[in-house]
Amino acid sequence: MEETGIPSASGNTTPYQGAGASFLAATQEKLITEPQTEGQSLSTTGTRVNSPDASIHEGKEGHDIEEAKHPLDGINIYDPNRPKFTLARRIAHFTWAWFTLSMSTGGLALLLYAQPHQFPGLRQIGFCVYIANIIIFAGLVVAMCSRWFLHRGTFKSSITHSREAFFVPTIFLAIATIITGTQRYAIAEEDNTVAWFISSLFWIYVVASLAFAIGQYSYVFKTHDLGLHTMMPTWILPIFPIMLSGTIASVIAESQPQMNAVPIIVAGLTCQGLGISVAFMMYAHMVGRLMSRGLPNREHRTGLYMNVGPPAFTALAVIGMANGLPDNLDINQGMVLDMKVIRPIAAVAAIFLWALSLWWFGIATVSIIAQPPQYFHLNWWAAVFPNTGFILATISIGNAVQHEGIQWFATGLSICLVCSYIFVLFNLVRAVIIQDIMYPGRDEDVLDGTDT
Repeated sequence: MEETGIPSASGNTTPYQGAGASFLAATQEKLITEPQTEGQSLSTTGTRVNSPDASIHEGKEGHDIEEAKHPLDGINIYDPNRPKFTLARRIAHFTWAWFTLSMSTGGLALLLYAQPHQFPGLRQIGFCVYIANIIIFAGLVVAMCSRWFLHRGTFKSSITHSREAFFVPTIFLAIATIITGTQRYAIAEEDNTVAWFISSLFWIYVVASLAFAIGQYSYVFKTHDLGLHTMMPTWILPIFPIMLSGTIASVIAESQPQMNAVPIIVAGLTCQGLGISVAFMMYAHMVGRLMSRGLPNREHRTGLYMNVGPPAFTALAVIGMANGLPDNLDINQGMVLDMKVIRPIAAVAAIFLWALSLWWFGIATVSIIAQPPQYFHLNWWAAVFPNTGFILATISIGNAVQHEGIQWFATGLSICLVCSYIFVLFNLVRAVIIQDIMYPGRDEDVLDGTDT
């Protein structure tokens, strides 16, 4: 009996026997193309496009995106000729993930400041990037508030959504880059008044980020039912802000009075330890997901760079905090730390952690080269901020071991990162103009379909 191929929703062809094939084909075509009933809103609730759940596949093949139809009039949200909407309507899809732009810009400013091979005007360029980051951050806050004001109920839905809520921590990461950038570019070394101000900001940040990490994970544990096969790197994000407390401590400790520096470093080390410990637990789930279900959907693979961040920023923080300890802290004066011992140990630990970042960097890069994303998503900024930490850690290691080759290697990586930043920024602007993002079904506010 002749077999008839029936295209499935995923694009594959399934053979059916006999005359029933034509009926099945007609039924499936009706299900895919039939317009929705009148009175449905433009809401994307229930759509599974671009969600972790949509990236789950059977076996290791078939990673192409799920081109779901829009719930209104059968609109294909990936059709270049789809309807265009006004900014007031699109602002409803301005998500927390936009703060990845600010944290990446702030990270770039720090990277320019830390370059081992400076040229005249580089610090001034870094200062301009720092100012631009403050302006960007303020603009993003205004845009988010506009979303909540114009579209009532979106604030609550954004912080409880099973996908978008994982991007709420990016606002803390953006704030962390502003604090560290302020220390680098805006504070004189001997200004004790401002040093106390930065110290106060640090302690406020520590308390807020710790409360957030506990609160968000507690909410996720209580309300969501996320299978391990849906594991995505964004699950690490809630612990990222408290972990960056150690990075902030490593930057500000050197300019603090000794009575402030030691408590800041102890707190920073504690927070950094908490962050990397939770990240290691998440890594176990991430590797298990990759081994059992394969790589994520190609539209989400850029997010794998998030795994580069925790060990990289920890390596950076460990060396920075060791250097930030006052030189007169010695075991002979009753302290438990000997600077002649602790700084070499910090360098060794940083190299150990740097290697793990390198491995994750390689995994993410190979997966993207194998199957690049077809459409722009804000998770492309994961190729910038976590890798900024990786390069900063490389610079710190090169300075610690005083190796010129490592420093030049970091300089080369920095050039690549600047190019990556420009590339992602260009595609972000383009995506906004052609309405590839801030469009129903194309952003992080799309329902995962994994909630109970």
